[in-house]
Amino acid sequence: MVKAIRVHKPGGPEAMVLEDVEVGEPGPGEARIRHTAIGLNYIDVYHRSGLYPVEPPYGVGMEGAAVVEAIGDGVTNIAVGDRVAYADPPPGSYCEARLFRAERLVKVPDNVADETAAAMMLKGMTVEYLVHRTYAVSAGETVLFHAAAGGVGLIAGQWLKALGVRAIGTAGGPEKVALAKAHGYAEVIDYDSEDFQARLMELTDGKGVPVVYDSVGKATFEKSLDCLQPRGLYVNFGNASGPVDAFNAGMLAAKGSLYMTRPTLMTYNAKPDDLATSAGRLMEMVGSGKVKIEINQRYALADAVQAHKDLEARKTTGSTVILP
Repeated sequence: MVKAIRVHKPGGPEAMVLEDVEVGEPGPGEARIRHTAIGLNYIDVYHRSGLYPVEPPYGVGMEGAAVVEAIGDGVTNIAVGDRVAYADPPPGSYCEARLFRAERLVKVPDNVADETAAAMMLKGMTVEYLVHRTYAVSAGETVLFHAAAGGVGLIAGQWLKALGVRAIGTAGGPEKVALAKAHGYAEVIDYDSEDFQARLMELTDGKGVPVVYDSVGKATFEKSLDCLQPRGLYVNFGNASGPVDAFNAGMLAAKGSLYMTRPTLMTYNAKPDDLATSAGRLMEMVGSGKVKIEINQRYALADAVQAHKDLEARKTTGSTVILP
């Protein structure tokens, strides 16, 4: 038996309960892994609350770092004793050990620590697909990235700077603004005290930007469209303030023949080759020191409820790990 967080009925943080569960032997194509660190992400809130429905009872958590304890028939990409990491469904990483599809596990190089690997996979590969595949940025461009002091935002600021891109971020409050500036952003707009759209237009001499990356959603949607150049792309990859309300598609025409997409990491990395490319780029960025993973909070597995409360109250910065 191992300890694991389970949800029997979607709801608030208290919907998560710590239980004893049985972990069997791995079947064909599977591995049994024992976690050394677990990543905390906002998608965990969506699963726990029911915004992203999962059939109960179910686990929570989409990423972790682990050691391989056993492998099933047909597994050739990993071996017992390997250090691995993942960011993939089904949810359930908030646990001491679990079974997982071996083909979705990525080996962790020696120069990347367990906590770093656990904290970076989902956020880091999200940045990879956003800036290399959703909208392939080019050196010299200017982009807008919301929630610049969040886990994804801090990685994005460093990654974009390494690519020669001028990244303008948004954050709430002086402390988060300073944090984002220290992680690669050329300018950071404090949306608690400034109109981010008006300030963005000032910073771009009225031209706007070719792409807006937005994980905030409802609260920033319409003004984000007004930050775009004609035929610009609005990338909505999260709903921290709630999902974007229904709108008339004619709005995109009126504001400059704009494009809009709602991408997910799971779609972009569905194919094993895409997963390998994405993880490889991330490992290279982190291993080279161009991107540093800031782990600013640590919680015990038994304190997962408090971790979610702090995350939703915007008390966290950078990345957070849960330790089994």
